[in-house]
Amino acid sequence: MKNVIIVNSKELKSTKEKIAEEGKGKIHVITDFDRTLTKAFVNSKRVPSLISVLRDEGYLTVDYSDKAKALYEKYHKIELDPKIPISEKKKKMQEWWEKHFDLLIESNLNKRDLEKVVNSGNIRLRRGTLKFLDFLHKHKIPLVIISSSGLGVESISLYLENKKRLYDNIHIISNSFEWDEDGYAIRVKKPIIHSMNKDETTLKEHPFYDKIKDRKNVLLLGDSLGDLKMIKGFSYKNLIKIGFLNEKIKESLTEYKRGYDIVILNDAGMDYVNKLLREIVK
Repeated sequence: MKNVIIVNSKELKSTKEKIAEEGKGKIHVITDFDRTLTKAFVNSKRVPSLISVLRDEGYLTVDYSDKAKALYEKYHKIELDPKIPISEKKKKMQEWWEKHFDLLIESNLNKRDLEKVVNSGNIRLRRGTLKFLDFLHKHKIPLVIISSSGLGVESISLYLENKKRLYDNIHIISNSFEWDEDGYAIRVKKPIIHSMNKDETTLKEHPFYDKIKDRKNVLLLGDSLGDLKMIKGFSYKNLIKIGFLNEKIKESLTEYKRGYDIVILNDAGMDYVNKLLREIVK
């Protein structure tokens, strides 16, 4: 299939057979949201996240937009640089997110702003994502979304609700705000989740854990090397890791092939993922 790289076809075939043999009742899926379930580019314009729409479309103050872009320019290149150690990236991503959340609160982020972002049309699901969500719901397979989104649980829930896909098998782990009675953000809840500390997000701490603890066969979807850590702390039996490499392909492909079992290039759709699920769930 075009834009799909299978790192070790023999090993993948063996893992698929093991998962299929145990049945759909032993499967759950862990995924990132921004640039994994959603497209990285819309109309040839890079749209990396929900927060970028808020930043770039001027929904808050001009002062916010300029300051947020300055933070992005400073920290995003650190996030993408494969030569910088993960330990250093963690420190810098924590620093970035703390500064950005303070800026959002200072700029009077309101729940109404989340609705504007979600309804802007700038965030689009990958081709085939609705089928992906429907398939998992139909077969009662839990989907755990672990996202470092700067607009967090509220915006992801609202987006899926608007798509009529906020199913009861979906569980969202992300940043979340506390709001005052007028709908303004007054603080962000701790701990802060960013792209490099998903390995510190322990699934056992969340109320849905009982629904997945015996489902030891896992499909993991992400678009960054940090997303590989989403599985940490979960005792799995069989794991298939699918990575979306949306840009800087030449520079990053070697690292992605080292981490992921399957690499999907060029902001392609979910066709291969849906095909894989159909092969496993019979």
